[in-house]
Amino acid sequence: MIEENLIASLKKQFDYYQLLANKTIHQIPASKLFWKPDEESNSIAIIMKHMAGNMLSRWTDFLTTDGEKAWRHRDAEFEIHEENYQAILDYWEKGWSCLHDALNLVTYENLPQIIYIRNEGHSLVDALLRQLAHYPYHVGQIVFLGKMIQQEKWQSLSIPKGNSQQFNHQKFSQDKGERHFTDSYLSENK
Repeated sequence: MIEENLIASLKKQFDYYQLLANKTIHQIPASKLFWKPDEESNSIAIIMKHMAGNMLSRWTDFLTTDGEKAWRHRDAEFEIHEENYQAILDYWEKGWSCLHDALNLVTYENLPQIIYIRNEGHSLVDALLRQLAHYPYHVGQIVFLGKMIQQEKWQSLSIPKGNSQQFNHQKFSQDKGERHFTDSYLSENK
């Protein structure tokens, strides 16, 4: 039972961070996807390209092949040669689809299985937790850049400033255990 809950919780967390990134991406103008605060920084498009490249490499045939595929060109993920909004979105969706397809293959029986990333063995659960730390790190960057781009037009992805008391009142007026925040947030904000 606990193992099934763990798998469901991992899926829910990946969904949540995908949602946060998508809600940011879809509220900024397409041309701003490529904006960088300076030359050393990454744009949202570059972060999306890197995350998708990582997902495709890590989760394609993850049970049988190393997560750092020979066909991956990680350094190229940090370069944009042509500002093509739709191409970036398509690649982003391809990466997330690969991750979700892989998550559907995770079972209680294969959680302890050793998989490899750059020839280093990890239990499947360790590899999943590793990526669950990596992807939210970059999602935070996407959200931060989105806030910089949108400034006063930014639509909060969580509790807007000054609304904590109202939000808490709503949550505490519900029966205990009626809804879990992540469940309600995902269902209300899809």
